[in-house]
This record gives sequence, C-alpha cells and structure tokens, in this order.
Amino acid sequence: MKHIIAYCGLNCHECDAYLATLANDNAKRKEVAKQWSKEYHVDLKPADINCTGCLTVGENVFSHCKVCEIRLCGIEKKVVNCAHCNDFVCEKLEKFFTMAPSLREKLTKLRTVL
Repeated sequence: MKHIIAYCGLNCHECDAYLATLANDNAKRKEVAKQWSKEYHVDLKPADINCTGCLTVGENVFSHCKVCEIRLCGIEKKVVNCAHCNDFVCEKLEKFFTMAPSLREKLTKLRTVL
C-alpha cells in the first residue's frame, strides 16, 4: 500500500485519526479524542476524529489539518508535499521542525529522489 506523506512529512498511515477513520472504529475515535484532548489541551469529540489523509481535499480532514498553514500552502502551490516545493525549507517548516526535527530529515531525503 502506498503511504500518504503529508505536506509536512508526517505519514498519514501512522496517524491515529487516519487509522480510526480507515477502520471506521468508533472506539478508537473515542480513545484518540480523549488522548489528544489531554495531550494538546483541546476539547475533541470522537466525531472530530475523522480524516482520510492530509492530501484529501474536502471536509473529511482532521480539524487542525483544515487550518494548518503548511497544508494550506502546499495546496495553494499544488505540490505533492513540501519536499517538492521550490521554497523548501521555508519559515513555516522551520518553525514546525523545531517540534518535529525528524520530519526535516524525511523531507530532505524525499528531495534527493526527485
């Protein structure tokens, strides 16, 4: 199965929201909502845990992904992910990489095979 690599480098196939949606698993949605609410200090409901992947256009994308500046930029620039962007590494990614440094490596590696 081909993996969906989000604009920022996250692998959607490792995302609990994506996996719960793919399996249509309401118990998993409830578990993820509870965990992420606590972890990220937000109030998520199981109904919020629906996502068919970052590259999806439309409504079936996790709520944060709908407003993610990296994702919105990638959509606007019509790139597969940020590794394919002429502006790699931009300010948005630099900020994100402070929280997820391994994704810099992943996207950089993807650039070498383009």
